Amino acid sequence: MRPPFLSYVTFNRLGLTARNILRLLESTDDFELNIIDSSSKDDTWQFLQDLTDSRIKSRTRLDRNRGPVYAYNFNLAQRKPDQFFITVDSDVYIYPQDWISRFLEVFDTFSEIGMLGIPRSKPYPEILPPVVPRLRDGVYCLVLKNASISKNLDFIPRCCLMFRPEVFNYIGYWSEENGMTDAEISARITHYTPYRVGFATNIKIDQKQSIPCAECPAQKWCSLKKEPGNTCFDIWMRVYKNPLFVKKNKWKNGQFFKELKSDLRTAYCPSIHDPSSFELMEDNIYHADWSEENFQFYLDHANY
Repeated sequence: MRPPFLSYVTFNRLGLTARNILRLLESTDDFELNIIDSSSKDDTWQFLQDLTDSRIKSRTRLDRNRGPVYAYNFNLAQRKPDQFFITVDSDVYIYPQDWISRFLEVFDTFSEIGMLGIPRSKPYPEILPPVVPRLRDGVYCLVLKNASISKNLDFIPRCCLMFRPEVFNYIGYWSEENGMTDAEISARITHYTPYRVGFATNIKIDQKQSIPCAECPAQKWCSLKKEPGNTCFDIWMRVYKNPLFVKKNKWKNGQFFKELKSDLRTAYCPSIHDPSSFELMEDNIYHADWSEENFQFYLDHANY
C-alpha cells in the first residue's frame, strides 16, 4: 500500500508549529508529508525549509492566505487515487508514535467508515457529539450518530482527520462554496455517500494554543523581539479570522444542504486546484461567486 498522504497546513505560530511537527516526525509510521505555509509573517517558513526527513515530499509557501479550505484542497489535489489522506492542524501534538497504524486498524476493521478523527483536546471544551459505540474483533470506535447541520458541533473536528481513498469518489473536495470545513464534510459523507464518519478513541493529543518563548524549540530561527505584543502568537491572533468567517458565511452552508436535499446538486464538490473536477458540475448548481467571496474574505482580513 502506498504510504498515506499527510497534509500539514500552518499559519504563523512558529512555536507551536515547531513543537508539533517535530513530534509528528518522531512517528514510527510511514507517510508522505506535504507541508503548506499559508504566508506566515513570522519565521515559520525558514524553520520549515530546514526540516530534514525523507518522508517530507513537498514544502509550499502560498503567496497569500486564502483560508484553510484553499490550502486543504491544494494538497488534496496532489493525492494519488489509492492513497489514504490525512490532515493534521498545526496546533495538534500527537502522543502515540504509531497513530497512523491505529487509524488504519479501524479502517481495516470497519469497511463502512469513510473518515476518522480525534475528539478535540485541551484547552478546547471536552464536547462529544451524539455517537454510537462500535466493537468488532477487539477494535473499538465511535460512529457519529446524526451529523446534523442544524446542531452546533455535531461533526468530527478537523484537528486530525484520516480519509479512506474511495470516499473522494463521492465528495471530491472540501466545499470551497461554503467554506465550513469539518462542519460540512462530516454531514456530506454521512448523508450522501455509502460511508459513515467516526472517532478513533486510542490516539491521545493535546492542542495547546501557545507556549512560552523560553520553551520554544525553534528559538534559533526566530528573529522576533521577545516583548509583549510581538510574539509569533500575537501575530497569529491579529490575523486569525476563522470565527469571523463562520459568523458571516454560515448561511451558505444551510443553502448548500438545501440544494443537496432538493437534488439540485450532488455531494461532489470541485476545486479550483483541479480543473477536471468541474466537468461533473454541468448539470448541478455551482456558486462560483461564493467560492470567490470566501477566498477574498481571507485575502482582505487574514493577511498583512
